[in-house]
Amino acid sequence: MMAAAKANPNSLFLSSSSTHYSSLPPLYRISLNKLPFLPHSQCSNLISACSKKPISGSVNLDPSITSFGSGSTKIDSLDESAEVSSSPSNAIDFLTLCHSLKTQKRKGWVNHGIKGPESIADHMYLMSVMALIATDLPDVNRERCIKMAIVHDIAEAIVGDITPSDGVPKAEKSRREQAALNEMCKILGGGMRAEEIKELWQEYENNASLEANLVKDFDKVEMILQALEYESEHGKVLDEFFLSTAGKFQTEIGKSWAAEIHSRRNSRLENRL
Repeated sequence: MMAAAKANPNSLFLSSSSTHYSSLPPLYRISLNKLPFLPHSQCSNLISACSKKPISGSVNLDPSITSFGSGSTKIDSLDESAEVSSSPSNAIDFLTLCHSLKTQKRKGWVNHGIKGPESIADHMYLMSVMALIATDLPDVNRERCIKMAIVHDIAEAIVGDITPSDGVPKAEKSRREQAALNEMCKILGGGMRAEEIKELWQEYENNASLEANLVKDFDKVEMILQALEYESEHGKVLDEFFLSTAGKFQTEIGKSWAAEIHSRRNSRLENRL
């Protein structure tokens, strides 16, 4: 098991006592050694949810997980009988799980050989700063944007950073993350805060509001800004990140910030030539 963990540091692995362990790909596995606070029953629920095959052509990607629209207030857990009241213990368990967001490196940079790349938490932090400093927009809730930026990649604490190079279909990526998010909210103990996290995540995932449009733009802006910095620091050319976001910005702020980054990059490339 330790050899597998070293081979895939982004995954969290189950103890060998799980009946599901041997049949699961590394991305699905969870470790009780890394997460000693997790009851075995919660790990089993998570593995059961993540190991289900996606439902072809279905909007609801897992029958045990409810899709949330913007403004939804309903929560369905993977196992309602396991739901517990929120407590200091729940909060610390949840925060301990989220700690991996500080240590897991964004895989796109790792794949390009960037030394000491940003973590998932670094990425979400700068996005939340973007939401904080963005010019006021009519009908846009700034506080909701900040919260959404903090929450949008939170499920990666369990499933890791799944990139296009992994070959995982978008619907399957969403299904895995939604299953992980549900289990994380159970660890938190349910209640209003867990409900809010689920709602914010689903709103972002569905691009279902003006706030989601803006935060999705910040996600892309942060990536190309980071690419620009890594090009300067490491002498690399990271065209892929700029090309993959071209023409995909939805808001005027996103478009104007992206244009500024492209302008600075072009100036640097011209100076280098």
